[in-house]
Amino acid sequence: MAVTDVNTDDDSNTNNTCDKNKESNEPADFEKAINEAGFGLFNLLLLFVAIPATLANVFSTTTMAYILPIAECDLRLTLFNKGMLNAATYAGMIASAIVWGYLADTQGRKKILVVGYLADAVCVVCSSLSQNFVMLVSFKFLGGLIVNGPGAVLFTYLTELHGSKHRPRVLMILGMVQSFGTLILPILAWLVLPRDWEFKIEEFNVHTWQIFLFICALPSLVTGLMLMLLPESPKFLMSQGRNMEALRAFQKIYAFNKRKPRTSYPIKHLIEEVPTRDTNANDVIFTIENKLQSADSEAAASHKPKRPHRSMSQSLHEGWQQARPMFQKPLLSKSLHVYLMQFCILLGLNTIRLWLPQLFASIAEFEHEFAGTDESANLCVILDYSVNKTATAIATYTGECTANKDVSVDTYLNNIIVSIVGLVGYCFAGLIVRALGPKRLLTYGLLISGILGFSLFWSNSGLTTLIISSLFITVCSISTSSLLGMVVAIFPTTLRLD
Repeated sequence: MAVTDVNTDDDSNTNNTCDKNKESNEPADFEKAINEAGFGLFNLLLLFVAIPATLANVFSTTTMAYILPIAECDLRLTLFNKGMLNAATYAGMIASAIVWGYLADTQGRKKILVVGYLADAVCVVCSSLSQNFVMLVSFKFLGGLIVNGPGAVLFTYLTELHGSKHRPRVLMILGMVQSFGTLILPILAWLVLPRDWEFKIEEFNVHTWQIFLFICALPSLVTGLMLMLLPESPKFLMSQGRNMEALRAFQKIYAFNKRKPRTSYPIKHLIEEVPTRDTNANDVIFTIENKLQSADSEAAASHKPKRPHRSMSQSLHEGWQQARPMFQKPLLSKSLHVYLMQFCILLGLNTIRLWLPQLFASIAEFEHEFAGTDESANLCVILDYSVNKTATAIATYTGECTANKDVSVDTYLNNIIVSIVGLVGYCFAGLIVRALGPKRLLTYGLLISGILGFSLFWSNSGLTTLIISSLFITVCSISTSSLLGMVVAIFPTTLRLD
């Protein structure tokens, strides 16, 4: 009897072993494969790389705001020139959006990230060598053309290297890093720009603001070099029919996380995910044709169907097929409503945010000029004074600039305070959303932001401007996040482009 029990147990164990082997030999989809790779050292390394990458994205759009007051005389900047410098990066981003979308979909995530960030580093270094306004605005526009690609692909790359369980946390961490980036930049400006680090190499002038720009190129350079060591997105590789390469990427992740040989990775085969491109009027997303690979056919692995190469016109056509329902009833009215709201919110938010260092510099200059007097004025009068003084200085320029060297340190400290207030506000944003709800938060937030924006007109000191602008930027930023959350709830998931 005992012998029979032993045999029964052996048969049971043998069956379980066979079942496990059978499961490991079955082709796995992406979610199963990435979950088997685990979460560990590789993911921490990935998040570490994301820190300088996120800083590079923040620096690319904001650095100009901090050098405008100190570079005013060196570059002979008018008010219009300053506006051009602030807008140049965004103009480049708009011009390159479609091209980068096509390249990311055909060339791969890693290649776009590595080439994009290294090219951005070169572009920022070139901008730091600028000797006049034309050179600087040209390189800032070129920088916008370049950084738009890796900046957008970064989020896709990070989410495609994490399972569904960890993706929300990854996005939350990225949001926190971005908030810290807005804080680090004014701290860096405070540490560098007030210093007297100017010298001349033959006919080449080097100013403090150029050193500041050169330092701002380091995050892009570090990111590009570190990304060379990371694998391509296995999700992208599977979508291209390159399953053997995707499997090697999974094995590399597994080896890092589990501290085991790559050959011990339990998944041996991946399902085929070759998109079919036949769309009609009712199709708004690509369909996936899942073809199971035979477990014992190693030769077939090298003849997997690959995703056909698409031209730019095909990509644009398919993108239009996906986005077309947004411009048709019943979604047209909602789309226009959301687009208009987003445009107006960002217009107000970025106008104040990008001009804030210049505002604080102009107020400090006005207060210093009329210290000890009863002179008081609203913000418009202060700005008129600053603009007229700048125009006079440029018209009477005779040699070395000295007026712009005395930018008040409070200018940078005030921007640090604004960033800290915004960071604290984001920490409590989740509680506020749960208490009020997204719609009420959006409604009340935009009303309060509007009132704060109008009240800046009557601001007549650096302190009141600091308080009002801090609250405006914080409330407006939280409202923007609330609007994006509402968009997810309003529009069908089939209209979210991958």
